[in-house]
Amino acid sequence: MNNTIMRKIVVTADYQPLASQRLVGSVTISCSSGNAGPVIFKGDDGSEVPWIAGEWHSFRSIDLGAVFVKGTPGDTISIVGGTW
Repeated sequence: MNNTIMRKIVVTADYQPLASQRLVGSVTISCSSGNAGPVIFKGDDGSEVPWIAGEWHSFRSIDLGAVFVKGTPGDTISIVGGTW
């Protein structure tokens, strides 16, 4: 079944997943251009990968439940795509 994914995630100071459970989709993840600081993504090797305000990337078949972010509390990221 194909479903649309559209989410706004409010970043906290601690790592949090982009989905509370396994959710595989093809999406674009965007950091709000108004963010006060970088959003830190936990890399596949555990490293911290900063994304600056306005940065975005598209992913195909990514499990949002396995992607973790943190940053300046109140900053946001958007996720748009679907499970096709």
